[in-house]
Amino acid sequence: MRKGIKKQFWLSKEDAQDLHRKAECACMTESALIRFLLRGYCPKEKPDDEFYEAMNQLSAIGNNINQLARKANSLDFIDAPMLYKEVEEWRRFRADMERRFIRPDKSELKWQ
Repeated sequence: MRKGIKKQFWLSKEDAQDLHRKAECACMTESALIRFLLRGYCPKEKPDDEFYEAMNQLSAIGNNINQLARKANSLDFIDAPMLYKEVEEWRRFRADMERRFIRPDKSELKWQ
């Protein structure tokens, strides 16, 4: 159980609805959203199903590349350093997609 200080405050009906909608869009509870905002982060909305399908396809491609790299390295007939370079490039691309679509952004607000 979370130990902390309980805070209560009043919102207008419109503000309460807006908070609820924004928390749902970010797949967070309202209190988690408020904590993110207080720490200077702006959570992103949950990506659509197309994004997750693309991520699954990229994951399958990455697994295939990794298997090829292992086989090529063991049989010593493909330029393994080049293949590993491609694997690293794919990993950077995947991390970039996660950063752009999933991870929250740090706010530049001065009052933080």
